[in-house]
Amino acid sequence: MKSLGFQVYSGRNIYSHRPVIKFIVDLEEAARKRTDQLPAFCTALLELLPGLKKHHCSRSRPDGFVERLQEGTYLGHVLEHVILELQEQAGIGSRYGKTVETDIPGVVEIIFEYRLRQAAEFLANYALYLVSTLHDGVVPDIKAALKAVEKMRRELEPGPSTQAIIDAARERGIPIFFLQEGISLLQLGTGCYQRRIWATLTDQTGCIACDIASDKNLAKELLRGVLVPVPAGEQVFSVEQALGVWQWLSSPVVVKPVRGNQGKGVSLNLNTAKEIEEAFALARQFDEGVLVEEYIKGRQYRFLVVGGKVVAVAERIPAHVIGDGKSSIRKLIERVNADPLRGEGHELPLTKIKMDQFSQAALSRQGLCFDSIPEKGRIIYLRENANLSTGGIAVDVTDDVHPANEELALRAAQAIGLDLAGIDIVTPDISIPMGEKGAVIEVNAAPGIRMHHYPAQGKARNVGKSIVNMLFPPGEKVRIPVVSVTGTNGKTTTVRLISHILRQDRKTNVGMTTTDGVFLNEHCLLPGDKSGAESARMLLRDPRVDVAVLETARGGLVRRGLGYDAADVAVLTNISADHFGQDGIRSIDDLIFIKSLVVEALYPQGAAVLNADDRNVLRVVERVRSRIIYFTQKSDNIIVRRHLGQGGKAVIVSKGKIFLAAGARLENLLSLKEIPLTFEGKAKHNVENVLAAISAAVALGINKDQLVAALQSFEATTEQNPGRCNLFDLGYCRVLLDYGHNPAGIAAVLQMARRLNPARLIGVVGVPGDRSAKLIRACAKVSAKALDYIIYKEDSDPRGRQVGETAAILYEGALQA
Repeated sequence: MKSLGFQVYSGRNIYSHRPVIKFIVDLEEAARKRTDQLPAFCTALLELLPGLKKHHCSRSRPDGFVERLQEGTYLGHVLEHVILELQEQAGIGSRYGKTVETDIPGVVEIIFEYRLRQAAEFLANYALYLVSTLHDGVVPDIKAALKAVEKMRRELEPGPSTQAIIDAARERGIPIFFLQEGISLLQLGTGCYQRRIWATLTDQTGCIACDIASDKNLAKELLRGVLVPVPAGEQVFSVEQALGVWQWLSSPVVVKPVRGNQGKGVSLNLNTAKEIEEAFALARQFDEGVLVEEYIKGRQYRFLVVGGKVVAVAERIPAHVIGDGKSSIRKLIERVNADPLRGEGHELPLTKIKMDQFSQAALSRQGLCFDSIPEKGRIIYLRENANLSTGGIAVDVTDDVHPANEELALRAAQAIGLDLAGIDIVTPDISIPMGEKGAVIEVNAAPGIRMHHYPAQGKARNVGKSIVNMLFPPGEKVRIPVVSVTGTNGKTTTVRLISHILRQDRKTNVGMTTTDGVFLNEHCLLPGDKSGAESARMLLRDPRVDVAVLETARGGLVRRGLGYDAADVAVLTNISADHFGQDGIRSIDDLIFIKSLVVEALYPQGAAVLNADDRNVLRVVERVRSRIIYFTQKSDNIIVRRHLGQGGKAVIVSKGKIFLAAGARLENLLSLKEIPLTFEGKAKHNVENVLAAISAAVALGINKDQLVAALQSFEATTEQNPGRCNLFDLGYCRVLLDYGHNPAGIAAVLQMARRLNPARLIGVVGVPGDRSAKLIRACAKVSAKALDYIIYKEDSDPRGRQVGETAAILYEGALQA
């Protein structure tokens, strides 16, 4: 068995509405082996992964998969369940899995949901190794693999603070983009409404404010200047200077790096020259500048200020253990660290207590060491600072804060200039005004928020929600409108026309993706076939875009899924035979299944625009969960009549005129003769495209005047609609250029050509070589019935066929017609 690679779908896709990975595997000689022929393998597998006994499989009950093993199933199916179980064991479990056989003997595609891509791919490869070695009679040890995944999770998964913001954004229905794997840089919202946040630094957090906050000495001077009480002290650069400040203060002091975070290098309550010398050496490991300041006695509190409001306050208690009279401090620390809520870093609500030089120094000042056995009930502090990142815990005291202290925290945040700040205050009792009994000891940019979401005692505060509400005040827009257009033919023209309609409002910047490129208004940002997921994401990440109109083609749907989570309008132009022989597509049913994803992925208040004249399109209606707007060239279409009878909307052609219909009400829009793109109604396929675009505009609420002006000014020229129905009059002949590449598309173009009443019709016809021979012959038959002369042209890229092979199939099909 060997891996042939992965295909990652990071959003909605044809397999699931959640992210999945397609794992392509060549089973080689094991392809035809069934589990009922491998009893020892099955026994070893269930002993190694007993959780498989709970897998329902297709039986919809526990032990369903075990029954399949006993009855006999193939190893590709077994591999699918092993991947799912390994993810479950690693704490990144997911339920959906599917195994699909391909046209290549022995090669299968295993599709499974994932939460962390790198870990999921690692476990898929390990599952392949596991099944292979078990098949050979060797039982592997899975502990090392699970430990490796644990490390990946610590490094790559969002920490509690970021996750709280993600959860709050999802609750509000705000789109989320991870801008780079492995870091907590998020884009919330889309297009011109987007906001960015990195941990708890927002795109409105000033660089100057961050620099001030990170320089503790400068921050203190600014706070002192606006009468915020701060500890007395000075910045020093030598031990001699540090000792001099201590002597000047004549009190216990704090020594800490001027630029530092998470309590690193901080030593508190120092009373001797030796302690100060040692503390200075520790602080210098993090910054050349060291701050020596008076030690403020009292309890340590963290005020979280978000958008000019105090939203949570926690008392922070330094890392500590409590003696039991029997165990050493080392054993007590190990016992505390065994708490499943404690992680190595910030990945869990609490952090493990580290036995390092800082905790050793803290113990030394208490006359203790790691091997000391404290008496029962004695509290032993391992740090003097109370940061959660050094093993501390938090107690929520938000409801106990005196308004005067709250006002003091707000003044401190404003003095530094932070929109989101953590204000550290030391005072004996937070419920009474601080006065001269306490001080603001630090102002922190990018404050951690897990202490407020996961306090050891007291009420949890959803500060992630407060942060999201600061970025997106309730009631304000969070995303740009998205129009997604799919179908077999007419997608590009429809997308261009919708964009043209929207651009009539000169204040609206329209982003557009097509098979010609990515566009912002009339400017091409990136040329090429850009009708896939990544191109869509480019526009949603562009802060200049006010609305996105996306061509969503079959290839992108099959290979990458959707580049957006949901659309406001989904247009399905038509569905006919095309791409047979590509990407496993064998029938019209496969195309219907693929295209239906676009109309499924709609916001509840969105609209599906459907071609009521296309029976294949009508087969997706049952998948639509939002409102439908039909369009039809047949005024007596029974589907549309029933829809209008139920109060629905439609766009209808009747006697050469276009009408907007809503229930029993009809409104005349304009005639086909007024729309250049339709060639006075002769280009029936463009009439269809026009109706689709009008329906999308109706769904978006575009006013009638804007709509009519756009329809009258959009022409089938190489400037506005290049390569689509472009008619050139050369005097001695006319040339009609279009991009028909399937039977329905070619037929539509040739029918229009006949309606132009030529004396003679000569066709230059080409079909991509990667289509099936049956589809190529069908294109030839359509063209042969309509043309007087045919010139068959091959592409320079034969797409897997021999030179001359596609032309020969076309010639054969023409003769058959």
